[in-house]
Amino acid sequence: MRNRQARWSARGQARWAAAPLTVAVAATLLAGCGSDDGEAAGKGEPIVMGMSDDIISTDPASGYDPASWLVFNNVFQSLLSFPKGSTTPQPEAASQCGFTDSRTRVYSCTLRDGLRFSNGNELTSEDVKFSFERTLRIDDEAGPAVMLDSIDEVTTTDKKTVVFRLKYPDATFPQKIASGAGSIVDHRSYPKNSLREDQKAVGSGVYTLSSFDKKQARFSVNPHYRGPAEAQNSGMTLKLFHGDQDRLKKAVQKGDVDLAYRGLSTAALAGLEASSGTAGSNRHIQVVEGTSAEVQHLVFNLKDPVTGKLGVRQAIAYLLDRTTLIRDVYKRTAEPLYSVVPAGITGHNTAFFDRYGERPQRDKAEAALRSEGIQGKAELTLWATPVRYGPDTVKEFEEIADQLNASGLFDAKVKTRDIEQYDKDIAAGKYGVYVKGWVPDYPDADNFTAPFFGEGNVLSNGYDPGRITGQLLPRTAKKSNRADTVQDFEAVQDQVAEEVPVLPVWQGKQYAVARENIAGLEWTLDASTVFRFWEISKGADG
Repeated sequence: MRNRQARWSARGQARWAAAPLTVAVAATLLAGCGSDDGEAAGKGEPIVMGMSDDIISTDPASGYDPASWLVFNNVFQSLLSFPKGSTTPQPEAASQCGFTDSRTRVYSCTLRDGLRFSNGNELTSEDVKFSFERTLRIDDEAGPAVMLDSIDEVTTTDKKTVVFRLKYPDATFPQKIASGAGSIVDHRSYPKNSLREDQKAVGSGVYTLSSFDKKQARFSVNPHYRGPAEAQNSGMTLKLFHGDQDRLKKAVQKGDVDLAYRGLSTAALAGLEASSGTAGSNRHIQVVEGTSAEVQHLVFNLKDPVTGKLGVRQAIAYLLDRTTLIRDVYKRTAEPLYSVVPAGITGHNTAFFDRYGERPQRDKAEAALRSEGIQGKAELTLWATPVRYGPDTVKEFEEIADQLNASGLFDAKVKTRDIEQYDKDIAAGKYGVYVKGWVPDYPDADNFTAPFFGEGNVLSNGYDPGRITGQLLPRTAKKSNRADTVQDFEAVQDQVAEEVPVLPVWQGKQYAVARENIAGLEWTLDASTVFRFWEISKGADG
């Protein structure tokens, strides 16, 4: 199996809470929206949705991009899932789950009764075991196997019980298996050692994938579904715009789609939000805002002759004006971020705000530079890539360079590279400061720290985290009650703010633009990053 750094770095797009120990998570055993006799499932009108992202895979052993996970979260069940508005996983295909040892190394789940796949086949513990072992065995470069590498062995004691034995303590395991990485497939419908290549899917989730081609994906409500979700519509058609943001904007304005999710530019969102509900073409448009745990950082190469100096990094931290940046570049579609763990995630603090303040402090920045013996201006190149981390990234970096130069303490400029060369150059240590973005796999502070500072981290910046990986993160991995990790994660954030291997810049928001007769979007836009088709309904058009 490839090393963790190589596997994290191979994702198509950068992306980067658990029950008390030994206490099982009890399910609310709702019948859900399915029916065993195959009657039509769901209720209300079908919905048409537009998205500019491409779906990379319909096989959960491969796709690791947000669009593919949108498919997985709606077509497949996991043992656990994230309820709307919550970052704590609850039973989904399971009726109960929990750690059965004091070391968070044995995790057991019992399946709920009556589970069936969309093809009518019974779902048993054999399918759960098969699904996890298959993902790990295939270990696809663009897949989620990296999230499951704590698994040592999966066993079944009967048709309804599955036991995971872990290589090391991993209290975040429930979070991981509640994500798209925990998707359960039918062992009779998927090859054991290779990916399914026909673009079809057999799951037990709320929806079935009825058809999929380059133009659209069609989803029908699954009559066999058994779980807590209840579909508020009778189906979803997902039209794919392949990065054409302007065409997506026009489609929702004209009513060709009922809603648009992912891919509208900052300017388009700001314009639609300002004019929605007023007279004109946007009077029937609503812009729905939700929380997000997507983050973006400046990363410093600690082996670089300039950014390797702590005083230089601290000076930049004293000068960065996040509020102005977000106002002028992102039109307030993001929030200032003052720690590596974003707001809304258990353990978040404001370490950078506490240490460096909200507004530029030139005197402190100058003192930091002079402490390194730098008497004139510090020369600095900010490196960016124009696509992966959003269409406004280069403009953002130009604003940061302007802020640094306005202080009279820096001579900063911006350079860009395409993503392939960008990744190669970072790995080779050629850049002093560069951008990295992160969309979380699961909403826990661990997912905002271990990938950046743990073994085989993705930053390639030469930072020795010392106590972070030697004591703090291993200690959090043993605590299944995530509230007990707060002190340690705060210590991680405080150390990062002091040593500045990265500089947090912003935390994203999620947006959906919809016709005025669309409801329920507020239940699809939260820090779990799960977009729940079943929560969306369509009423009469006003």
